[in-house]
Amino acid sequence: MGSERQAQWLRGVLDLAVLAVLDREGEAYGYSLLQALDRAGLPDLKGGTIYPLLSRLERDGLVASSWRAGESGPARKYFTVTADGRRALGAGIAGWTDFTETITAILSSGARRSR
Repeated sequence: MGSERQAQWLRGVLDLAVLAVLDREGEAYGYSLLQALDRAGLPDLKGGTIYPLLSRLERDGLVASSWRAGESGPARKYFTVTADGRRALGAGIAGWTDFTETITAILSSGARRSR
């Protein structure tokens, strides 16, 4: 049940994690973004999760993309965070922080009573 619960939590904030990693990296293509998320502690994400998310973020104007020739293979689509994406990331970080502080307080009070 723990991994199922974590998957539910991740669905709610994966877009913020992707924006944050893209903002930190400056730019990334899909596979390199998956690798960066893995190094950051989110292993086992699949392209079938990331690519639709990137398409939605692009459609919403939060990321922009450009195609570039690959060094030793096919062209790659690189993604960067837009100004709107940075604003959304800032708002998302603030909202996530408030939310997690509230939930932590609720869970901590429940944990004390159950001891």
